[in-house]
Amino acid sequence: MGINTSNRTSITPEFAVMLFDAMAEGVFALDKNGRILSWNPAMEKISGYPAGEALGQNCSLLKFTECFGKTCPAGMSECGIFKHGRVNSKECRLRHKDGRHVPVMKSARVVTDDTGEVIGVVETVSDLTELQEARQQLAEAGRKLGEIHRLDNIIGKSNAMNRVFAAVEAAAASDATVLIQGESGTGKELVAGAIHHNSARSQGPMITVNCSALSESLLESELFGHARGSFTGAHRDRKGRFEEADGGTVFLDEIGEISPFIQVKLLRVLQERTVERVGESQKRFVDIRILTATNKNLLALVNSGEFRQDLYYRLKVFPVQVPPLKDRREDIPLLVEHFITMENRKTAKNIAGVTANTMRLLMDYNWPGNVRELENAIEHAFVLCSENGTISPFDLPVEIRKADYYAGHGDAGLLSVVSPPRPLTRHSLLELLAACNWNKAEVARRAGVSRTAIWKQMKKWNIPLQPPEK
Repeated sequence: MGINTSNRTSITPEFAVMLFDAMAEGVFALDKNGRILSWNPAMEKISGYPAGEALGQNCSLLKFTECFGKTCPAGMSECGIFKHGRVNSKECRLRHKDGRHVPVMKSARVVTDDTGEVIGVVETVSDLTELQEARQQLAEAGRKLGEIHRLDNIIGKSNAMNRVFAAVEAAAASDATVLIQGESGTGKELVAGAIHHNSARSQGPMITVNCSALSESLLESELFGHARGSFTGAHRDRKGRFEEADGGTVFLDEIGEISPFIQVKLLRVLQERTVERVGESQKRFVDIRILTATNKNLLALVNSGEFRQDLYYRLKVFPVQVPPLKDRREDIPLLVEHFITMENRKTAKNIAGVTANTMRLLMDYNWPGNVRELENAIEHAFVLCSENGTISPFDLPVEIRKADYYAGHGDAGLLSVVSPPRPLTRHSLLELLAACNWNKAEVARRAGVSRTAIWKQMKKWNIPLQPPEK
């Protein structure tokens, strides 16, 4: 079980010393009594002990935290190395000269002579400090990801939001399919994340797909994957999002935008929990939970024949309604405080808050863009507000400042100042696509046209379906 010195390749002593000193791993040799005979430079760096201090000392100098299931013994007579003959890549810690513990990977081998007599031990030590730090950073990132989706990070104390909190907790305790409904900008994706990260599937992946961002064929390939050669450009087999989410959750945003063909395929996934890649007939089982979200009235789409009734009832096993910001105005001060804290951290400014007049404007505004619009308004104000100042009405976007003038006219007064949409040009469409992160449904809403019209214009002007890679 040991290293026999007779089997070594013949090398000069000088070359052996050069090899020993050049190794990145710490290497040291012991005699059969456990005294240190050699100590390379890497060992000096890892342990903090110069060779002059280490040579002749007992190996217990390093006080390894684990060796054969126990701490390093005081002497070789108690050490299990002679019984076992080796230690194979064991993670433990050694005590540095300055008293701190260094995470290491340790290996050891007994050395024997030509007669099989034990003459010593050779040990190698790898410093795992960087690996441990990377592990800690990964664990911290996972912890922070979980914190982002904690219930207490969905800001609100209104009765409307308390109902949302109760619904999220109930949904997280089950594995039912959830339909999250609400206007654009209300935080539907945050609710989906909270459900996943507070559920039994929290250790599995959460895969998000925006159904309005892709054409029918691309969405089919994205969700179900494809086999090599199934279409032009399919140079290899590819897993779809459903397979990638195995053991976790798939969140389908903008579910009201999917075509009748994708509706049929999605219904089959919900019924059978199997998927077929494009170009294949093999059924693959997937262990997934499906969450969906929409800003549309799906029941109205069912009644108009645009959405399958059987799929609608499959999706809304457990519905969650996220209220618009105008229906929970008492949450606005909390949200403003939260966004100011976020922006202070991001910009290194020290904005104290908002003036009373500013808060009145924020409370009176109708918020058609909901929480997302409020967040953008605070970000806009940070651009204009002085470093240690307080946000004034003049720091807010113009449409919010105008709301004060039109407050007495109701929604009609606000609508009357909105000019009709201008005809789209290729340049203006590209600008809109960039501003909306290539979300065609949002582009259509802002342009005041149908989503189909946007597709046609993109095809007419040869605009790609996905943003060009930078």
